[in-house]
Amino acid sequence: MSEAVVSTRIRLARNLKEYPFPIRLSADKAREIVDKVGEALKDCEIRFHRIDLDNIPDTIRVAMIERHLVSPDFISEQDGRAVYLSDDNTVSIMVNEEDHIRLQVIKDGFELKEAYAMADQIDNILSKKLSFAFHERLGYLTQCPTNLGTGMRASVMLHLPALRMTGVVNSIGANLSKLGLTMRGLYGESSKPAGAFYQLSNQVTLGISEKAAIDNLQNITTQLIAQEMRSRENLLNDIEVQDKIHRALGILKSAMLMDHSEAMRLLSLVRLGVSEKKLETLSTDSIDKLIVEIQPASIMTRYGDDMSPRDRDIKRAEILRDRFK
Repeated sequence: MSEAVVSTRIRLARNLKEYPFPIRLSADKAREIVDKVGEALKDCEIRFHRIDLDNIPDTIRVAMIERHLVSPDFISEQDGRAVYLSDDNTVSIMVNEEDHIRLQVIKDGFELKEAYAMADQIDNILSKKLSFAFHERLGYLTQCPTNLGTGMRASVMLHLPALRMTGVVNSIGANLSKLGLTMRGLYGESSKPAGAFYQLSNQVTLGISEKAAIDNLQNITTQLIAQEMRSRENLLNDIEVQDKIHRALGILKSAMLMDHSEAMRLLSLVRLGVSEKKLETLSTDSIDKLIVEIQPASIMTRYGDDMSPRDRDIKRAEILRDRFK
């Protein structure tokens, strides 16, 4: 099952009742909230470091999106915004995105309950020092009405190459919405799937408990994974699919230029081959880390902010050749 699940994320949205929502928040008040969140985190056993968005280059901001530490909307403005990151980057707290606080916990593999337990623990620590906006009937009050109630979004990052190849994934979306879930691309809302990687998350936050939402996501994810694994068994008996997988590895070992889209497509095929023991090369965990490393901003952060798109493609191909040699 873990071969089809890359990671698990729990995100909680919270607002402080004595301040207006971020859309109507002055820069001074926004910075005040950043300081208050930092002060509240001092009671947490987990160590956090603060990053103010207006103090870092654009490439680092985008690299944080690529690592799923922050959202694309979060970096659209910098003044009065900050993120608190745990030392191991499994916990990030965006301050003054759409809501005053967006707390998220990310764990490798299928770890919904474990991720929620950690998020809930940090949420409880924050609530002791901060007064959250809460209504007895509506639950936690959020800037966007779709987050009212629990304010929780639970999601799993799935690798579904077989369902994508067979076209089944295209028909899944409508059925999932009836079950209170939604499927999106690699970077969440409005993003397109890259290399058959998808985010499956709960859509309903009002009138349902956190436990019920997580149980629902857990059950549907388990069914979806089972469907993916059955499709893999049939697909991998096809010599043409086996050929695609082996060709993908061959290109990764020898290409001199590699754009991001092609790299994601090829790595998805190789990850499928490794998962189903058709290839002996890097582990799926190593491939997952490599997918992050070859993202455009990640390359620029490591090798130079002034790299041209062509230079990035050359460096990406070099990284891939080196890892798969």
